[in-house]
Amino acid sequence: MIESRVPCTGGCEFPVIYESTRGAAPRLGFADVTLAGLAADGGLYLPSEWPKLDAGTVRALRGLPYAELANRILARFTGDDLDPATLSRLTATAYGRFDHAAIAPLKQLDTGLYVMELFHGPTLAFKDFALQFLGHLFNHLLGERGRSCTIIGATSGDTGSAAIEAVRGLESVKLYMLHPRGKVSEVQRRQMTSVLDDNIHNLAVDGTFDDCQNLVKAMFNDTAFRERHSLSAVNSINWARIAAQVVYYFRAALELGAPDRPVNFAVPTGNFGNVLAGYIARAMGLPVNRLIIGSNRNDILTRFFESGRMEQQGVEPTLSPSMDIQISSNFERYLFELLGRDADRINALMDAFSRDGEFGVTEAELAAARKLFSAHRLDDAGTSAEIARVYRETSEIMDPHSVIGVAAARVHGEPGVPTVVLGTAHPAKFADAVEAACGVRVPLPESVAHIMTGEERVENVANDLAEIKALIDGGLGQG
Repeated sequence: MIESRVPCTGGCEFPVIYESTRGAAPRLGFADVTLAGLAADGGLYLPSEWPKLDAGTVRALRGLPYAELANRILARFTGDDLDPATLSRLTATAYGRFDHAAIAPLKQLDTGLYVMELFHGPTLAFKDFALQFLGHLFNHLLGERGRSCTIIGATSGDTGSAAIEAVRGLESVKLYMLHPRGKVSEVQRRQMTSVLDDNIHNLAVDGTFDDCQNLVKAMFNDTAFRERHSLSAVNSINWARIAAQVVYYFRAALELGAPDRPVNFAVPTGNFGNVLAGYIARAMGLPVNRLIIGSNRNDILTRFFESGRMEQQGVEPTLSPSMDIQISSNFERYLFELLGRDADRINALMDAFSRDGEFGVTEAELAAARKLFSAHRLDDAGTSAEIARVYRETSEIMDPHSVIGVAAARVHGEPGVPTVVLGTAHPAKFADAVEAACGVRVPLPESVAHIMTGEERVENVANDLAEIKALIDGGLGQG
């Protein structure tokens, strides 16, 4: 296996080498992994070993401003690929556009139950925490190397606008974002299509998010196309995105007494990336007691943790469209860990999933997964009822994704251990669903209200790989 090792000249004691879950791609340092996105063998990159923080080191992180906490945590993954001054500048810039002083404020909903609001960034969703950092990181790395790149991504609603906001106007980056036509909220769509910068291209695909995600993976797996356009990724297949999301797990746990007190997290998720960051925080030494997954009726993750089988079914539209997913691409990283980093087995299981739409693990492996993970599903009726209940009992207005996390926490939380629900989106992004559930119309913040009346620019495309590749090869108007 080829290895490109970045020397650790600064005396760091944490890994800077990344390996692919499929086992056949070159081992790379942080910068190369960031620019590559998907590994050349079709796998996903993750550190060859997890950086470890002892209790004293974790305790010393208490009370730090969010940008400084991000700097301390991310340094464990960047090694010497970013010098300390550069990393500090990138994190300060990334979290300088949030409209709450705490960046990720923690609110108490009930005894032992908290919500961390992750929607105070420029696009009102948790994706801003990773993508504001990733956009500035791309700009730095490309400028350092005198390069440009084409970013291709797929979104079920929030990744697209966060990525667009992060890279709009950058001369070194051209972005093509695929979203499923008619299957995101109007606010989500307009947050993407109202950005008219020349380097931004929105493609509305006649299909589902999984179709969009498969198209992106197919383009990355076409070596000639990938090299021709210097492709890179902003989806959660990009390791730097996952690393940035680890930070807010530390922030929440530290505020509740870590490392001297364990914490549960309830995470609404479809693509597994958000909850994977919690798994990584635990692997680093954070006392995470339980990770509770919240699903809507597209419940492939909940079904896995119930049965040990990952089985695709049809995607159904729901009130929580960002979780309308049946191919949880980031699950491969966790599966790699669960199976003892056995790349041959990962290849066999992923081949089976691609061919047959399903695979399974052993009873012993499922039992090991259940020691940390629980999962819960909520259909649309249950989601609306939970929005109404939370508003009635706490006066908090929650979006249809975050409230699924609350419902999951109520079922799977443990007495004596505080549970933090990750509040993933501002309720105004799903104002119709929220109003129907609790009778309150939540207005868009002034910072984004203009999108509802501005010009939109979007290209409607078929679910056809050749057509989309031809559009990108043609420069889609050379913007």
